[in-house]
Amino acid sequence: MSSMKKTMECVPNFSEGRDAKNIEKIVEPFREQKGVKLLDYQTDEDHNRMVVTVVGEAQALKTAVIAAMGCAIEVIDMNSHRGQHPRMGAIDVVPFIPIRN
Repeated sequence: MSSMKKTMECVPNFSEGRDAKNIEKIVEPFREQKGVKLLDYQTDEDHNRMVVTVVGEAQALKTAVIAAMGCAIEVIDMNSHRGQHPRMGAIDVVPFIPIRN
């Protein structure tokens, strides 16, 4: 049993829900990272937000999340960002949920 890898789910929230090019840049690390599966991402133009659902082996997931956060910081200009949802930054929350082990 101890040889089984830890599997996690992550549901990061990004302050981008309008610009398709930026959205694709942010989700790309989840598509490219081996050991990670992009399950879904939903955007909301009114709130200018995106919620991503991704699962994977813990270390691979961590790598992909950090890469996606870097992309978000690079492409989202919080000085000009507008939306109905209160914003703390380019990335608001990054919850991790243990799935296995």
